Amino acid sequence: MAITAKIEGTKLIITADLETPTPSASGKTLVVASTRGNKETDVVIAGKPVIIGLNAYIKK
Repeated sequence: MAITAKIEGTKLIITADLETPTPSASGKTLVVASTRGNKETDVVIAGKPVIIGLNAYIKK
């Protein structure tokens, strides 16, 4: 899944590709976007890269 991040003013803008809804590990929801763990981005704050863990889902 492609994820991008950037800073605009005082906001962190995250863009993620939507996926075909697939069952979560528990089967209770349908995942529509996920980084599948934490991912380092190109965004740097205080000299350190920002790390994002993202899960977007819908109810089954």
